[in-house]
Amino acid sequence: MVEATRLMVEANGYHGTGLKQVLELAEAPRGSLYHHFPGGKDELVGEALAVAGRDVDRMVKELALQAPTLGDLVRALLETLADRMVAADYSKGCPVATVALEVAATNDALQPICGGIYAGWQRTLADALRADGHAPAEADELATTALALIEGALVLARAGRSRIPVEQVGRRIARLLTKD
Repeated sequence: MVEATRLMVEANGYHGTGLKQVLELAEAPRGSLYHHFPGGKDELVGEALAVAGRDVDRMVKELALQAPTLGDLVRALLETLADRMVAADYSKGCPVATVALEVAATNDALQPICGGIYAGWQRTLADALRADGHAPAEADELATTALALIEGALVLARAGRSRIPVEQVGRRIARLLTKD
């Protein structure tokens, strides 16, 4: 159910994802939804977002093993996300952004989950920048800037059905993160 929810929410948004469709995709009986997720849709979506956030964390760690620099890591991450988006015919972007844009301002259950995932990604980038020799305040600011550029590039790529924004931002972030 969690994976089915994740797929549907990322492609269709929170409001475009119905529990009936999730259960059909997951081939799960209705009773299992409320047994495992007594909080209903918000709890299920929250768990799907948490899993998606951990998947991106894992992806970053795997790519970091092969990337010689932080700029290379971010470019590899963007390349992987762009490949994923193209393979899904642009129905996928960031697994968190769709919900964050749609309901984070009005849904007290999902806002802290979305905010927490983004804060974790920002911390990971900031930690890597500090390890690369950037001052703490500069690392925090650069991490926020890079994350905003990544998210924006994914939105533009998805809206324009083109990976060009992701490629352009990848090159710019690599230069931005290079310590002078």
